[in-house]
Amino acid sequence: MNVKDEIDQKKRCFLRRATTAVGGIGLAAATVPFVSYWLPSKDTEAASAPIKIDLSNLKPRDQLTVPWRGMPIWFIYRDQEMLDSLSKVADELRDPLSEQDQQPAYCKNIHRSIKPQYLVTIGICTHLGCVPTYRPDVGSVTSVWLGGFYCPCHGSKYDLAGRVFRDVPAPLNLKIPNHMYVSDTEILIGQDDSGVQGAIAIS
Repeated sequence: MNVKDEIDQKKRCFLRRATTAVGGIGLAAATVPFVSYWLPSKDTEAASAPIKIDLSNLKPRDQLTVPWRGMPIWFIYRDQEMLDSLSKVADELRDPLSEQDQQPAYCKNIHRSIKPQYLVTIGICTHLGCVPTYRPDVGSVTSVWLGGFYCPCHGSKYDLAGRVFRDVPAPLNLKIPNHMYVSDTEILIGQDDSGVQGAIAIS
């Protein structure tokens, strides 16, 4: 190989390396928008963070609805009459003992809650995702109705613990989100003793 061929060979090697380097940098730069597109926005992260709810103004039989992660979270203050109704409708329910995995272990009880008076549940029908209505009025839906939730879309019914009745389209009880009490009347939704850190206060 003469000197000219050797110089040409070195130039080609240099140009290959330079082209590869520039191409790699360009590929990396072009990838950044695509990667950032898939990362959650600050609004999305905020919407999925745990939220703190103050129930101190909730009165017996009241319902509070708070949006979280695109879902309605219901808070129902059940008085003693409402709590007493839970055992009266057990024979009419599909899953009265909450054996299906629709709630955290600490809510697997007759009232499906940490504190009996407060029901915390996701207000979405387990049939096709409609939003049922809160119907605490006794005898307004069926003869055995002692209050609960009624889905007008296809007629599914739930009792005041969110347990689904038999012979309706919905197959499962209403879902109970992970939650914990941070004071007597403040609840953190989306976090429990084993859960995520951080919260957004909802007043």
